[in-house]
Amino acid sequence: MRKTFSILSMAALLLACGPKESPDPKKPANDTAKHNNTGNNTGVVGTAPVFSADSAYAMIEKQLSFGPRVPNSKGHVACGDFLIARLKQFTPDVIVQSTTVIAYTGESLRIRNIMARFDKDNTNRIALFAHWDTRPFADRDKENPKQPVMGADDGGSGVAVLLEMARLLQLNPPPVGVDIVLFDGEDYGDAGGKPETYCLGSQYWSKNLPVPGYYAKYGILLDMVGAANARFCKEGWSLKYASSVVEKVWNMAHSLGFGNYFIMKQIDPITDDHYFVNTIARIPTIDIINFDPDVNEVGFGDHWHTRKDDISIIDKQTLHAVGTTLMNLIYTESTNL
Repeated sequence: MRKTFSILSMAALLLACGPKESPDPKKPANDTAKHNNTGNNTGVVGTAPVFSADSAYAMIEKQLSFGPRVPNSKGHVACGDFLIARLKQFTPDVIVQSTTVIAYTGESLRIRNIMARFDKDNTNRIALFAHWDTRPFADRDKENPKQPVMGADDGGSGVAVLLEMARLLQLNPPPVGVDIVLFDGEDYGDAGGKPETYCLGSQYWSKNLPVPGYYAKYGILLDMVGAANARFCKEGWSLKYASSVVEKVWNMAHSLGFGNYFIMKQIDPITDDHYFVNTIARIPTIDIINFDPDVNEVGFGDHWHTRKDDISIIDKQTLHAVGTTLMNLIYTESTNL
């Protein structure tokens, strides 16, 4: 993610993913999923299907099997093809928005935003976002600062949660329409430059909505939602543009017993994909992101923008907390948003 440096560079903003076999899209990764694979009984509410952290974890591993997903690389193309094919297993309504954007370096980047629609004719819609690309250099890594980031958490975790949700949405349609949007070109930004050098895919998507007249009642962005002991605070732009959604999500998380992840604490704005969705597409959108300025000097985990961002830092308990919260939110949502 771009966040750290792009945000730190602006006082007002603070801060601005050998291949494994893909699990059967019709089933969770293993049978423990139907018994709450976290090993406890937290997270069972109403009619919401049980989120499988095992399946989500497998989807992170699958993304990592392609290597760093840096735009213009072979791994990036291969992973994008996989994501498109995977989502088409769950819905026929998959839109691929291909374009070329110019990075802050002057490079032309070939990117693809991927949008999967569920119950597309339902006018009561929720949009779920994540970015699937990874940072081209581990600029916070003391040993390998010029090497690309693997992005297990930064990119991979949010995508994996949404892929597992897509599988469940197909099997058990919720009362509202859902759009899953995977943004590209999020992390190819200038560490010491302006925040708008990041989030290139979401900026393009927001200016060129792939569905004419598209609108969702609200949106939720997932970014870095897989690390152990993650702390999701109430982020500034989220509170400004969609405070009611923040309260809805955090209250749901606490009712499910996930208050140790969803912290009742306000933090300064972070320039992330949701900022452009809010300000350009005008869709009230929040950011669920692992950031707490009191944790360390940058607020993100120590693996952020380093080569440490690999599968070893992913915790299924965190994936479970995020996925279960969103599943229960969607399946208990009013048919009249």
